[in-house]
Amino acid sequence: MIRLSIWAALCSLLLLACRTNTPPPFETPAATKQTTQDSAMVVSAHPLATKAGLMILQQGGNAIDAMVAVHLALAVVYPRAGNLGGGGFLVYRDQDGTVESLDFREVAPANAYRDMYLDTAGNVSDSLSLSGALASGVPGSVEGLYQAHQRHGHLDWAKLVQPAIELSQIGISRTQREAKGLNDFKAQFEAVNDHPTPFVQADAWTTGAVLKQPELAAVLQRIAQQGRAGFYEGQTAQLIVDELQRAGGIMSLDDLKNYKAVWRKPIAVPYRNYTVYSMGPPSSGGVCLAALLNMVEPYPLPEWGYQHPKGIHVFVEAARRAYADRAEHLGDPDHYEVPVDVLVSQPYADQRMASFNDNVATPSDSIRHGVPVPPESDQTTHYCIVDQAGNVVSVTTTINSNYGSKVVVKGAGFFMNNEMDDFSAKPGVPNQFGMLGNVANAISPGKRMLSSMTPTIVEKEGQFLLAVGTPGGSKIITTVYQVVTNVVDYQLPLKEAVHNPRFHFQWYPDLLYHESNAFTPELVDTLRAMGHQTEVRLPIGQVEAILRLAYGQLEGVADRRGDDAAAGF
Repeated sequence: MIRLSIWAALCSLLLLACRTNTPPPFETPAATKQTTQDSAMVVSAHPLATKAGLMILQQGGNAIDAMVAVHLALAVVYPRAGNLGGGGFLVYRDQDGTVESLDFREVAPANAYRDMYLDTAGNVSDSLSLSGALASGVPGSVEGLYQAHQRHGHLDWAKLVQPAIELSQIGISRTQREAKGLNDFKAQFEAVNDHPTPFVQADAWTTGAVLKQPELAAVLQRIAQQGRAGFYEGQTAQLIVDELQRAGGIMSLDDLKNYKAVWRKPIAVPYRNYTVYSMGPPSSGGVCLAALLNMVEPYPLPEWGYQHPKGIHVFVEAARRAYADRAEHLGDPDHYEVPVDVLVSQPYADQRMASFNDNVATPSDSIRHGVPVPPESDQTTHYCIVDQAGNVVSVTTTINSNYGSKVVVKGAGFFMNNEMDDFSAKPGVPNQFGMLGNVANAISPGKRMLSSMTPTIVEKEGQFLLAVGTPGGSKIITTVYQVVTNVVDYQLPLKEAVHNPRFHFQWYPDLLYHESNAFTPELVDTLRAMGHQTEVRLPIGQVEAILRLAYGQLEGVADRRGDDAAAGF
């Protein structure tokens, strides 16, 4: 707490000093991966963003105030996923137990159309939806932050934007991971952008190298002074449209001005003696998480124990069915009638598992989506915050791929998203994450693309227990599932629940992916004997989590797989 107070004081001193001197850049401190505190907690993907949120809490702000500061700080310090040019989802639980969710997902521009990524032969042209000016949906982040603050914020809006302004003006040192990321994507940045950007320099980025972003600071200053209008109207909006239309894009000033975030009913599913809240459509996260939990609940996971082959087998079979339903039934509820109530019900889960064999894997090509009759989410980022009063936010936000579309808005200095790839460009053709889709997720003007983001809050006996979320595309849902079951079923300490090796399955491809040290050779042999095809892959997810301990203290855990950091007081 003393160090954080010093950091906050330095921010003020540096701001005064910059009139006459060039202040030193912000050094990125070592990331604290686990901490236990009495009153409040912030966990995010970068130590400086975590500190920005904590500073706001120490100044009397609430969880929503801290959310604004963390999100905007991530846009500065973590450009591969933190963003102004993307969107996301928020699940919020106030101190009285009311749970709300906010959809600030991107939308397709008004001039978008269903077959815009098909060539003359009717084949999908991935390059158009993944990079360049046609890849971006209308961004929702600034509107989402502003709406949340208007509804629940306490401190003055401009005060919450100030940490991000200072970070972008003064500059920040690059971590080893971020330096590598900028080097790895340099050629793509240069291929897409015909103007200088702060992310490309002559020499390779090195650990500790300073990134300054004066154009981004100017955008943030307009947002601080004008609120949402500082982004969706005026100079910033014009810069966005000029950049995209110069390169053949279709986004207009009206698209930006008319964008609205939407408060939606969260998904709530009982699981054993707990209640799990998550995000509903247009995110598939909450529906698929509820389906997974409903399908495994009849089975004695606690009795089997952690990493038992039977527990992994039942998970895979549940995921096979949940992801098949995702491909067929999930999309933007404002454009397609999604049978949410049925998909998250226990009777439907029981129906889907009727063909389950407890000894043999079901080939994915024999599994189709169910027929629910309505009753008459490489790179993303997540953060969790609990304030002194007990308000909780769980937020997942993204620009989709690493550095989104790679397009940097000239004069504004931030990356645009490539979320249009999350639509189903053609039925039966997978996107970059291998996810299949159908009519429910077809491209349409003003429509929100389907997501896997799964910001989640868990209650036990009506009291807050756990906030959790992660990046990871299609792997988000199964990663959150594993953390929840690690805590609830297997009673693992939170650090183990987050840091332990993970696995993933999603219907197609018919492969059980796992991190290199997730399964013992004996477990692999057992799973293969049951018919599961296993394959080692790179790290899965990057979880942030906060747990309320038995005596009321808060434990924050940041994933070991990134530069993520936890801090509290």
